[in-house]
Amino acid sequence: MSVPPRAVQLNEANAFLKEHPEVQFVDLLIADMNGVVRGKRIERASLHKVYEKGINLPASLFALDINGATVESTGLGLDIGDSDRICYPIPDTLCKEPWQKRPTAQLLMTMHELDGNPFFADPREVLRQVVQKFDELGLTICAAFELEFYLIDQENVNGRPQPPRSPISGKRPHSTQVYLIDDLDEYVDCLQDMLEAAKEQDLPADAIVKESAPAQFEVNLHHTNDALKACDHALLLKRLIKNIAYDHEMDSTFMAKPYPGQAGNGLHVHISLLDKKTGQNIFATEDPEQHAPLRHAIAGILDTMPASMAFLCPNVNSYRRFGAQFYVPNAPSWGLDNRTVAVRVPTGSSDAIRIEHRVAGADANPYLMMAAILAGIHHGLTNELDPGEPIEGNSYEQLEQSLPNNLRDALRQLDDSEVLNKYISPDYIDIFVACKEAELQEFETTISDLEYNWYLHTV
Repeated sequence: MSVPPRAVQLNEANAFLKEHPEVQFVDLLIADMNGVVRGKRIERASLHKVYEKGINLPASLFALDINGATVESTGLGLDIGDSDRICYPIPDTLCKEPWQKRPTAQLLMTMHELDGNPFFADPREVLRQVVQKFDELGLTICAAFELEFYLIDQENVNGRPQPPRSPISGKRPHSTQVYLIDDLDEYVDCLQDMLEAAKEQDLPADAIVKESAPAQFEVNLHHTNDALKACDHALLLKRLIKNIAYDHEMDSTFMAKPYPGQAGNGLHVHISLLDKKTGQNIFATEDPEQHAPLRHAIAGILDTMPASMAFLCPNVNSYRRFGAQFYVPNAPSWGLDNRTVAVRVPTGSSDAIRIEHRVAGADANPYLMMAAILAGIHHGLTNELDPGEPIEGNSYEQLEQSLPNNLRDALRQLDDSEVLNKYISPDYIDIFVACKEAELQEFETTISDLEYNWYLHTV
């Protein structure tokens, strides 16, 4: 006799509490539209109730702007009485929070309607709907993220960030030294604690690389054969990095462009597709330039890339990251082992051929980013689209900027996209656009310091 799913989850809770009698609290986490983690903290004794009955949170959690205010034009706030939905645990996400002084665990949640059906506006559900289309094709998605971030000082200068002083030398870094091991040594305790904490939380972070700006680093996550879990990993890794940095009296930022004149923070993702029956990578080939499944998938990504930009680059600041000198592609393009293109195909091993998507910023919600990219791949595969010839050499010298270069244009393209509206609920796209347009309106009506400097005494 098979064990009912709820009983299986209760067994998970029982085993965890038995193994960790010291745990006092559990943080119940759910990611909003912006990838900001929200939720509740409960006492240990209440964990069983969470597994049995879930917890109530308002549907408006998925209608919040970047400041946490409900955007009423979404229809998820006062229009429905700010009513609750029910959130259930995501299996295999219960773990300790290594940074807490009081022993605390965490558990990822996902929102459902009161009748048990998934809630359409949960970004994790948006992705699940797209993943289902690959299940119908007999394909499993294998994915891994690369996440860039800056360590910054806890004290800002006139509201602006600055690199933290090195715990080793006491100096602030100022030079651009990509891949420099010495810079890893400057922050070795903090960075090593991040990797060790990731291991404790079963997050497959297997490397940290020094990036091309002062105190900027990249963490690589190992691939997993589950697109939803890959996004869970990226989301939880961001939370881990922030908290470990706090423990070392530093801060961190995933803002797309925190410093003018320095590289922005990107969120690259590697994707391959496995045949469910054989387990073989359908992109595997000795000739990636001519391999039909790979070409179709790339073509679909390129075709939907302009309309996907609002999910890949969801904030006003996101578009400041683009520029040839910072290896951020601004036109749909692809190539083999070419880091100047939007879609790179690493070709080191024929059986490990995959797609590397290089456009999104670290400020993207990983679930929505993945949903948009997978929608493009499915669109390309099922319509047998052709991507044209790969770019060789510097794509910035061969292609003019054609992707949306601001949030307003990106939102218009998303709203108008017939293809993405087939994969992602139009009702959800309406909510997303409403939230981002509300942020844009506030941004555009705020008078900046630069305006005062330019105009207050000169016109």
